[in-house]
Amino acid sequence: MATVTALAAKLDSADETTYRVAPHNIEAEQALLGAILVNNDAFYRVSDFLLPEHFFEPVHLKIYETTASLIRAGKIATPITLKTFLQDDDLGGLKVSQYLARLAAEATTVINAQDYGQTIYDLAIRRNLITVGEELVNTAYDSPVDAPPREQIEEAERKLFALAEKGRYEGGFQPFSSAITTAIDMAARAYERDGGLSGIATGLRDLDQRMGGFQNSDLIIIAGRPAMGKTSLATNIAFNMAKAHVSERLPDGTLKTSNGAIVGFFSLEMSAEQLATRIVAEQSAISSYKIRQGKITENEFFRLSDVAAQIEKMPLYIDQTGGISIAQLVARARRLKRQRGLDILFIDYLQLLSGSNKKGDNRVQEVTEITTGLKALAKELNVPVIALSQLSRGVESRDDKRPQLQDLRESGSIEQDADVVMFVFREEYYVKNREPKPGTEEHFKWQAEMDSIHGKAELIIGKQRHGPTGTVQLQFDAEVTRFSDLAAADHLPERLE
Repeated sequence: MATVTALAAKLDSADETTYRVAPHNIEAEQALLGAILVNNDAFYRVSDFLLPEHFFEPVHLKIYETTASLIRAGKIATPITLKTFLQDDDLGGLKVSQYLARLAAEATTVINAQDYGQTIYDLAIRRNLITVGEELVNTAYDSPVDAPPREQIEEAERKLFALAEKGRYEGGFQPFSSAITTAIDMAARAYERDGGLSGIATGLRDLDQRMGGFQNSDLIIIAGRPAMGKTSLATNIAFNMAKAHVSERLPDGTLKTSNGAIVGFFSLEMSAEQLATRIVAEQSAISSYKIRQGKITENEFFRLSDVAAQIEKMPLYIDQTGGISIAQLVARARRLKRQRGLDILFIDYLQLLSGSNKKGDNRVQEVTEITTGLKALAKELNVPVIALSQLSRGVESRDDKRPQLQDLRESGSIEQDADVVMFVFREEYYVKNREPKPGTEEHFKWQAEMDSIHGKAELIIGKQRHGPTGTVQLQFDAEVTRFSDLAAADHLPERLE
């Protein structure tokens, strides 16, 4: 008993500074509330970012909340009008009515209102950071056996990124002159960038001319039936962007991409090694089956080595994890953006993602969640997100196999959420599969048709928010699965008779 008494006495006499108090600034809260009570215009300087829960002192929270309600209702908020809505509790010898009067009497100029509001907001964000840290520690101690640590890491990243995005004062109305300046800056960047594009160049001339490059915050769907070359087109574009990457150092020491892109590629179907083999085959013009079987010449081996050395230096990052959820993908994309930078994100392919509903009862709702999440991610990270997508088998039942928007598989949300929808179509694939008996008249007609479409592909733009739809003609080398610009007929070399 004596020991307990001694311990209690020791605790009572302990220095109060040994206790860590959450960061706050009561004086700033009082100064802001006083300024608002004296001149309600001060409220509009902070109302777009400052909420009642950002106040540390509960009484101040209640005062600000009531003040906001009165002002938004078109009424005047003063110590007299507020007194009706607040309980007249004792505040260390002062009644609430007396406290309101003192806040107004000691108020500073309204000019400082935004600075006080920002101080209060910053301290609230710091307190939220402390809460996230405490939750992280407690969850790590008390997590169930069947809860993988990866999920906790991704949840912590989500909360931290949400705080980073919330911890801003930007937003609301701006002078039109600011918007004009932004537009001129975008035009200047387009002038300086390869091809004079406002977006990121794909390396395919005709596609860039039609779209102006891939635009930030856009969700772009590249769809097609199997064997059309969706993955090949995505890897071609990703390589072109990473190869063209150039960055500049800003005055604050950070790096900013001035040309090309830092590329993130989620390969949900193929392993990183398979994807790397495909990219090397495409860029070295050596078929991937020859690479896998080792049937290459010495010159071809040197070509492979040169391409591999180029790729090693490129900002091209691959995640080969299969079967991940949209939440996991978002967390990893945020992490890449934060750690190494990110200018564009590829996903191969959309149907291999899963939603948060693990039961999978309703696939349409799940795809809707995925496409909504991808569009939100594009806006959040301010980068283009390119998602590959399968098409329904309805294409095969038509005489004209060219895809349409209605062929998008499983959900209308793909068309709804996407800013751009493109279809990869190779008529050669279908014509080749219906070869008639050799030596017949039909076979001669078939051969003539094959010759006219050999090595050609169409990229059909079925939807584009920022520009026209239509078809872009491309060259496709099936041997190495490589897309390139199709030479115009009037630019072909003269034929020798």
